[in-house]
Amino acid sequence: MDLDFERCYRAVDSRDQRFDGWFYTGVTSTGIYCRPSCPAITPKRQNVRFFPSAAAAQGAGLRACRRCRPDAAPGSPQWDVRADVVGRAMRLIADGVVDRDGVPGLAARLGYTERHLHRMLRAELGAGPLALARAQRAQTARTLIETTGLGMADVAFAAGFGSVRQFNDTVREVYGVAPTELRTARGQRPAPAGAGTITVRLAYRPPLHARALLDFLALRALPAVDEVRAGTYRRGLRLPHGTGEAALTPADGHVVATLRLTDMRDLAPAVARCRRLLDLDADPVAVDQTLAADPALAPAVAAEPGVRVPRAADGFEMAVRAVIGQQVSVTSARTTLTRLLTHLPARAAAVDHEAGGREGDRLTRQLHDQPEAGRGLRGFPSAEDILRVPDHGFGMPVARRETIRGLARAVVDGALDLEPGGDREETRQRLLALPGIGAWTADYVALRALGDPDVLLPTDLAVRRGAAALGLPDDPKTLDTYADRWRPWRSYAVIRLWRAA
Repeated sequence: MDLDFERCYRAVDSRDQRFDGWFYTGVTSTGIYCRPSCPAITPKRQNVRFFPSAAAAQGAGLRACRRCRPDAAPGSPQWDVRADVVGRAMRLIADGVVDRDGVPGLAARLGYTERHLHRMLRAELGAGPLALARAQRAQTARTLIETTGLGMADVAFAAGFGSVRQFNDTVREVYGVAPTELRTARGQRPAPAGAGTITVRLAYRPPLHARALLDFLALRALPAVDEVRAGTYRRGLRLPHGTGEAALTPADGHVVATLRLTDMRDLAPAVARCRRLLDLDADPVAVDQTLAADPALAPAVAAEPGVRVPRAADGFEMAVRAVIGQQVSVTSARTTLTRLLTHLPARAAAVDHEAGGREGDRLTRQLHDQPEAGRGLRGFPSAEDILRVPDHGFGMPVARRETIRGLARAVVDGALDLEPGGDREETRQRLLALPGIGAWTADYVALRALGDPDVLLPTDLAVRRGAAALGLPDDPKTLDTYADRWRPWRSYAVIRLWRAA
C-alpha cells in the first residue's frame, strides 16, 4: 500500500483500529513498533516511520510493543483479497509453506523464481519471504510460550525454527526479552506440557456480525465435520502434520479460538485457516460503505453491519459441497453429504450401520446426542478418502458421482489447487474443464474456497429470491448488470441476498 505519512499519522493520532494490520508504526526514539491503535502516547512526527509489514519493522531493528502486541493484529485486508502473486504468497506464508517447504517450495507453488519472488515481496512489503516467515514464527513462538507448558526446545521446533539458538535470538530481537521472561511476564500458569490444547485470540476489524456467520455455518453443518452450539462453531481440521479441532467463539473485538492439535507445528496453519474461515481479515467498513450506497441494500447494511463471507478451512471440501449442491436445496445437499460420510472406510468402522438408507440419519443422531459438544470431529475427508468410497456410497446420479471423482483425481494428481494460494483465474478455468462443472459451481468455489471478494451468482435461486425480496431485478442478466455498482464486493452482496431470501 502507499504509506502516505499524513494519512498514517492521522490514523495513529486517532488510534483508529480499522488500520491495524494495514501498516505498522515504528518509533525510532524507543526502538519499538506498534499497531496504529496502540494506546500509548502518540509519538512525535520526527520519531515516526511507517512500515507495510511487521517483518519490515523487525528488519529495521525495531522490537514489537508488548502493550499493543502488533504481531497479533488482524492481517492486512489488502493481501487477503488480492489475487496477484504477492497476495497469494502472503496467504501461503501464513499457512506455513515456507516452514514446511522453504522458499524454493513457495516459489514453485507460485510459478516464479526465488529471486523474482524475493524482489516482488521486498518491493511491496519491505521484506523477503524468509523475513516474513520469521516474523510469523516469532508470533507462533510467543503464543506457545504464553499458553502452553512446553519446554523451550519443544516450542522452538513447534514454531518452525531450525535450532534453539535461532529461536532464542529471534525472540530476543522481536520482543526484547528472553523466551523464559515472556512466560514469566505473562503471570499465568500455562497448560500442562503436551496437552495439545491452545486458546488464542483472533483479532478482527469491527464490526463483525457474528450471528450471520454462525447461522450460515449451522445450516450447513455436517456430522463428524462441524457443528454450532451455544454461540460456538466447532469443526475438525486436516492439517499439514496431523489433525485438529477448533472451537471458535465470537467475542467483543476478537474471536476466542480453542485449538486441539495432534502436532504443535500446526498452530500457525490452524490459526490461518480459522481466520480465513470466518473472514476475519476483511475490511467491513469499506465493504459496507460500497453496498450501502445502493438504496436497496442500505437498510440491510444499517441493520446488520459487518456481515462477512463464510469461507473455507478446506478448499476440496468446498468444491465437493458445491458439486453436490448443484440445483438442490441446502437441506438436500446436507442429507446427501451426510450419507456420503458414512461410507468412508475409516468413519464407517466407528458407526453401527442400520439396514436400508438410514445411515446418515443414524450418524447424525449419534453425533449430535453426544454429551460433550465437538467431541470426535474429524474434518472433511481428503480427496484420497473420497476416491475409496464405493459406488453405492454416493447416493446420487452417476454423472454427479463421476464429477466428484474427477474433482478428487485432479486434486490428488496436483492438476487442481483449491487452496487460497492458488491462482484464482487458472483454478476457475481448470474447474470448468472438468465434466459436470459449470459456471455456478466454479464461482461458488471462488467465493468460498478461494476468497474472491467480487463473485456474483446471478443464476442462484436463493440469490434471485433475495433480490426480488429487496425490490431488485431477479432476472440473471439484468441482475448481473445491476450488480456492477457493488464491485469489488459482490461476494458480500451475495451473502446479504441469501439472508434476504
